[in-house]
Parts: sequence; structure tokens; C-alpha cells
Amino acid sequence: MPRVDYVSQEDLDDEYADLIVSSLQPGKRINVYSAIGNNPEVLAGFRAFLGSLWDHSGLSDRQREIVILTAASEFGSAYEWHQHVNVGTDAGLTPEEIAAIGRDDRTGFPIDEQALIAYTRAVVRGRVTDALHEAVESELGAEATIGAASTAAGYAALGQVIDALGVEIEDGDEFAGWDPR
Repeated sequence: MPRVDYVSQEDLDDEYADLIVSSLQPGKRINVYSAIGNNPEVLAGFRAFLGSLWDHSGLSDRQREIVILTAASEFGSAYEWHQHVNVGTDAGLTPEEIAAIGRDDRTGFPIDEQALIAYTRAVVRGRVTDALHEAVESELGAEATIGAASTAAGYAALGQVIDALGVEIEDGDEFAGWDPR
């Protein structure tokens, strides 16, 4: 059960009203944004921050979704996982790869993506070593490594907010499952 009310567009000033709507599914109100919308300035900040990660991380769409799904898996955020299963598929991940991320099975991924998954889990745990950072940076470069660290930490923070506010999967949606095959 949500711990806060979900606000509607009508509850918000015009400058914030569209921030509770999905950028990927136009017209669809998203519960996490509707919950955070109880503090519109924080919502605007979250959306700007997550948008910068989305658009300017230096990661490919596939890499970005590997990071987000890995962070959601590591944190145990069913809501965030559910939101990104289809996005990950659209970014080129197979259902088998998504399921493997959920069980932390890296064997089917190329070396650079194995390193990215390990790095993301380490960021979420707060356990990045110099050797792991150097391995990822040698594969991805400094810009994308910073983007990966920031995306992992940003989505872990979002997962913590989701947990704190008790955000539920949207009405009418059924959880995609940790193994979406």
C-alpha cells in the first residue's frame, strides 16, 4: 500500500503537471512520479537528474538498461525492474539476458557487459574497488564509466525512494517478473 497519495495532473501547478506522465508512454501517469509529486520541486529535480542520466551518460541504450536493470535487481526494486523490462527489450536485451541479470548470471554477456554488471552491483553496494573501476574504464572510457556510476547510484536512490514511499505498480499492470521469459 502506498505511504503517500498519488497526485494527479490536476493537483499540480501547470509547470509540474506533465512531470508525472511517462516520457515513454505518453498520457500514462506513473505512480513513482505521482508519489514524488507531493513535493513538486523534488519531482522536477528527480526528473531533470534522471533525464540527464538517460540522455547524457555516455552509455548506449543497451548499456543504460543493463545498468538500470542491474541496479533494480541488486536493490530488489520490483517496481523499477518492472518499469524497465520492456525498455530493456526495446534497447536490445533479450528476455534471457534480462532474466540472467535478475539472477546475476553474467556468463552469457560479453566481457565489457560483464564488467558493467559487476561495476553496477558494486556501485549499489558501495563497494567499488580500484581494480574494478579501472577494468570498466578500460572497456568503456572515463565518460561512460562516470555515466555508469551515476546511473547506478541514481536508480538505486530512486529505488530507495520507491521503497520508502511504498510505490506500487500501476493499476492494470501485472509485474513482469524477475524472469520475464
